Parts: sequence; C-alpha cells; structure tokens
Amino acid sequence: MYAAERQRGIFDLARQKGRVSVAGLARQFDVTTETIRRDLDFLNDQGVLRRVHGGAVVAENVALTETGLADREPARASQKSRIAAAAMEFLPGPTGSLLVDAGTTTARLAAMLTPDSARTVITGSVPVAGKLIASGISLQLLGGRVRGITGAAVGAETVAALSTLRCDVAFIGVNGLSVAHGLSTPDPEEAAVKRAMVGAAKQVIVLADSSKIGAELLVAFAAVSDIDVLITDGEITPGDRTELEAAGVEVVIA
Repeated sequence: MYAAERQRGIFDLARQKGRVSVAGLARQFDVTTETIRRDLDFLNDQGVLRRVHGGAVVAENVALTETGLADREPARASQKSRIAAAAMEFLPGPTGSLLVDAGTTTARLAAMLTPDSARTVITGSVPVAGKLIASGISLQLLGGRVRGITGAAVGAETVAALSTLRCDVAFIGVNGLSVAHGLSTPDPEEAAVKRAMVGAAKQVIVLADSSKIGAELLVAFAAVSDIDVLITDGEITPGDRTELEAAGVEVVIA
C-alpha cells in the first residue's frame, strides 16, 4: 500500500470513529508505529487531523467553531445512549439535587429521568429542560442568554445563579478532555458556565464518548482533578484510561 492510500484510510477511520490510536493503526495497516506517527504528522500538517497523545482526532474536534445540535445529535448515538444509561447509577435519589449540563449525551440522560431520580433537577439547557417538562420532576431552569448553537444559557446571570448552589451531583458535558489541558470547550461563555457548574456540585461526573478523550479545545474550564467520574465508551485507549485513573479519575466504561 502506498503512503497516500494508507493516509486516506487513516483519515476515513478517524472520521468514522472520531479518534484513532497509533497502536491500533499500526496493527490495522501492518506497519510500524514509527510509520503511523509520520502519517499522523503529515495529516496534522494538512489540517485534517489533530495529533493528540497516543493518536489523533478529526480536526473538527479541536476547531474554534462548533457544530450545531442537529449535526451532533446523530453522531455516535449508540455510545451516547449507553453512557447515559450508565449515568443512571450515579443519580442522587428522591431526596437529592441534580445539576445537568447542556449536551447531546446529557439530553439522553434527561429523557431517562423519573421523579425518583432526584428531588430537584437544575439545568441551563433548553433541550434538556424540554426532556424533563413532562417527567414530573421538580425542574429549575437557570436564567441567562441562550446560545442558539447549543441551546445553553450563558452569561453573568447564569454564572451568578450557579454561585449560590450546592448540588449533590452534576453531570457535565465536554467537547474535549485531556490530562494536560483538562476539560475544554470552544466558547468562553459556555466555559464560564461549565466552570461554575463544576464548582457548584459535591460530585462531578463527566459524560463523554471516547472521541472527546485527548481532544483539546480553545478554553479549559476545569482540570481532570476537579472531576470524580468519567463515563465513556469502550473505545477509549488503554493508555488514556491509565493516565486518567493515575490522575485520580474513576473511569466507567458503558
């Protein structure tokens, strides 16, 4: 196989999975890890992949712009549904309070909640609130300006409201997560809200499919040491899992 053919194959795999690893690609194409690293460096230079620890992610995962909810909703749908189902094990129960971040995976979790899941659910996400309105759960909606691309409330009003809260559990969504850069997202206003959510919860649980692991977006809003649990799917690399667990994060595979 010519290098150009292999590089095209690597790019196609990355688009399908969101992330590829050096070791996995070396086995897939029956070449050395050094050859794969050169391929990934080339694709990184071309701007179609972004090199991360142990592999690469598609360039969209590290872009300064975001895709809309309609585009993100069907992506990795089965993994997101399994992650949401696994998150049900961490609910605070009928006497507890729950903070739910914006995101397509957190919205799947919201659709599964019942009145026994929590006494009160607080969110700044219009889509998440929409899933909860008919559930019978006591719902509290954070104020603020709503960003159309994510449906999330942002701004000083949202951050101020969160500063007065102390919830039992927060489910947080991310665009990227790495030990070096922490939890990240492209937009500074959403980063400020997410940072306030992390600070408002006794237990912080991140819901993120494996394509987000290793990706680094523009604005970091928390360190991995600030979170208690990461719920992800089985495509997380062994190296990433080991690194996160060494940093004190409980990694749950859905």
